[in-house]
Amino acid sequence: MIERKKYLELLATRIEHYPVVALLGPRQIGKTTLAQQFTTGRGARYFDLESAATQDLMRQPAAVLEPLTGLVVIDEAQRMPELFPLLRVWADRRPLPARFLILGSVSPWLMKGVTESLAGRVSFVDVAGLGLGEVGAEQHRRLWWRGGFPVPYLAETDERARQWQDDMERTAIERDLAQFGVSETPGVMRRFWAMVAHYHGQTWNSSEIGRSLGVTEKTARRYLDALSATFLVRQLPPWFENLGKRQVKAPKVYIRDSGMLHGLLHLASPQRLDEHPKLGASWEGFALEQVLQITGERDAYFWATHGGAELDLLVLWHGRRIGFEFKFSDAPGITKSMHVAMADLKLDQLLVVVPGKESYDLGPKMEVVSIFHLVERLGRMAQELKA
Repeated sequence: MIERKKYLELLATRIEHYPVVALLGPRQIGKTTLAQQFTTGRGARYFDLESAATQDLMRQPAAVLEPLTGLVVIDEAQRMPELFPLLRVWADRRPLPARFLILGSVSPWLMKGVTESLAGRVSFVDVAGLGLGEVGAEQHRRLWWRGGFPVPYLAETDERARQWQDDMERTAIERDLAQFGVSETPGVMRRFWAMVAHYHGQTWNSSEIGRSLGVTEKTARRYLDALSATFLVRQLPPWFENLGKRQVKAPKVYIRDSGMLHGLLHLASPQRLDEHPKLGASWEGFALEQVLQITGERDAYFWATHGGAELDLLVLWHGRRIGFEFKFSDAPGITKSMHVAMADLKLDQLLVVVPGKESYDLGPKMEVVSIFHLVERLGRMAQELKA
């Protein structure tokens, strides 16, 4: 088991200052394990809303939960949206007899009532897949190939990892998406998800996907939003500024987990990935997720103009504009696009993340950062920006 200290520390801080803390992330990412580790020795009461026995018990949730004191954990809370108005009432009690840790596998906007009922009373902790800071940079090839879900990453063989990913895909399509209104046949959703994988790292085009799938543009967009809401797909929004240039306005899409991406692309081995035309896009998505685990994803964008200038990732971090390019190259050079992005976006720093072992200065405010040094470099940068 890999101890995820960062999240345990976050939970300890948030639960001290908020009556309700929501631990959010995709199914099987390790939220329940984190909650169990965090509550050890705290005398917490635990309710799993996927359990039939718990569902029967919670037919009258107020009678069960209102008298409780201490820490109360509610797993898969999105299955009972009627709880959230009750939590608002209980969160306003003074003195506060109980604090609630709720676990969910969908974005807050799909957990009906969270943002409305618990505004100002809830703190969100987003759980991502395993990261370089947890497994070590020397394991980046394994992490990239298998992805950050704990079970496939720790599996004894690649075959067992892939079987888990296939089962996860089936569960997501046949149960989770249907729960949130995507009731199309599993075959249609599998085709759609595979199409998204082939768009990985590209600007989204709902009309093209819709035509290929035989559905309307609006329907294709609804499918994409459902995959995004269950933390399976990332829609990276575009950055706009009044630059006197035509800028791309559609989001870029990524399969969040690189292991799931490789499964959807039917890649049988790391060697097949090395030969695949999506190699560069796979690296971009993997490295981007590693960066966002450190910088946060709230103020993260990409930038592109119709003239060809682009930036893979722009983050607004500690009041500064930091740009990132992700190149599957040992020794990338400065490109015209980098110069344009530096000038037009007024970047404070531009980092080019590569799989090689060498990091070096590339130019004024530009540097190449090895994946082996990424966590350390961003840690130093955070300290510099806070100073």
